Amino acid sequence: VQLQASGGGLVQAGGSLRLSCAASGSLISVNNMAWYRQAPGKHRELVARITSVGVTTYADSVKGRFTISRDNAENTVYLQMSTLEPGDTAVYYCNADVRPSGGTWSNVFGEETLVTVSS
Repeated sequence: VQLQASGGGLVQAGGSLRLSCAASGSLISVNNMAWYRQAPGKHRELVARITSVGVTTYADSVKGRFTISRDNAENTVYLQMSTLEPGDTAVYYCNADVRPSGGTWSNVFGEETLVTVSS
C-alpha cells in the first residue's frame, strides 16, 4: 500500500493551497485518514483527521482555516488550506489506517510534500 501526496508549494501569506493524497494498492480498505506536519526544529504534529464516515478533528492552530475531506471511492484525502500563515510552513505528510485484501490493518505515512508560506 502506498500513499501518494501532491499539492504542496510556495504561497504568500493569506493564500490557499490544496493537498491531495491517494492510497493505492490491490483491493485495500482504508479507515481513518489524516494529515500531519513537521516544521523545522519541531516535532511532527497532527493537523487534521477524518474517519471513514466523515467525522473530523483539527489542531487548534488550523481550526477555521483548514478543511479535511475525503473521497472514499477513490481512497483519497484532501486538505484545503486557506488564510495560510508563515507558521504553516512545514513538510506535510498524509497518513492512513489501511488493510490490503486478506491482510491486517496498519498505519502508514505517505511521502512528504513541502508547503512554504512567505510573509
